[in-house]
Amino acid sequence: MKVLIAGGAGFIGSTIASACLDEGITPIILDNLNTGRIEFVEDRVFYRGDIADRALVDRIFAEHPDIEAAVHCAALIVVPESVEHPLRYYRENVAKSVEFLDALVDNGCERFLFSSSAAIYQPGEDFAVDETSPVAGTSPYAESKAMMERVLEDSSRAYPLRVISLRYFNPVGADPKMRTGLQLARPSHVLGKMIEAARTGSAFHLTGADWPTRDGSGIRDYVHVWDLARAHVEALRRFDTVLDGDRRYEVINLGSGNGTTVRELLDAFNTVLDRPIPTVVSPRRPGDSAGTYTRSDRARRLLGWAPTLSLAEGIQHSLQWAELRDSVLGPEEDAERTPAGRVPSPR
Repeated sequence: MKVLIAGGAGFIGSTIASACLDEGITPIILDNLNTGRIEFVEDRVFYRGDIADRALVDRIFAEHPDIEAAVHCAALIVVPESVEHPLRYYRENVAKSVEFLDALVDNGCERFLFSSSAAIYQPGEDFAVDETSPVAGTSPYAESKAMMERVLEDSSRAYPLRVISLRYFNPVGADPKMRTGLQLARPSHVLGKMIEAARTGSAFHLTGADWPTRDGSGIRDYVHVWDLARAHVEALRRFDTVLDGDRRYEVINLGSGNGTTVRELLDAFNTVLDRPIPTVVSPRRPGDSAGTYTRSDRARRLLGWAPTLSLAEGIQHSLQWAELRDSVLGPEEDAERTPAGRVPSPR
């Protein structure tokens, strides 16, 4: 099986590609390297370019007519940045995705896996959600994901297209084999900020301590990125079973099912690190929400999937990758830039 992975040089996309390779699925990578890394696609079939480049998408299908599905991981994801630059997020995450989808439909690609987000949910009183919970994003990033889900559901009714939207909760960790990990030296998410504080001796800023949770800090559902990648493999393997008969569209939560507050994550991090990091409480960031965790078993029922790696393992793998990152990728400002085109794979 060949699978087109848009955004396959990024953190999650490259991990999905590794999981596919481990299971005998050949990933065809499309990435503009805006945030992705060329190092993550070495020895893989790679096309550098934008998902909205119709000629390039047509070329990919002309050279790989046996592509059986597309996985769409290409998106901007920083919540505060989306509040500051909403037009950029709607352009990159919605407008370009529509162009990409149109090209896929015209090239006869009928199976589509979409990287969605649990950020679209409006949490209930206990912060637990399932796939039927109300959708109400609190940032342009979240709204861009919700918009694309509506586009995909409508498109699945109109065209020979079937779609599974995988709503991620909060990915942590790295490929356990350390092939890939977070590409940014200074990631903006909470675990990345903890690691930065541990490495530099600076204070970790706990943003928001007045949420209506059990300890005032935000609550999240942390899931190991390798478990997420395995879920994509299962979705590809079982696609025709999940969407059989007249079913054209499905949404599936991918989370651990455990609600962990930021303070609890900090305690777990300090335990794995074996020393506390300095911490200060700061105001909420623009676009922040109290958070959610999944109470759904749909992934288990439809995909036969459940997380196997713990939060502690996710923290340990994140720390391990942080120690290796510069030797694999070099300083962030020295990211390699290559001409557009394809790097043939020897596999």
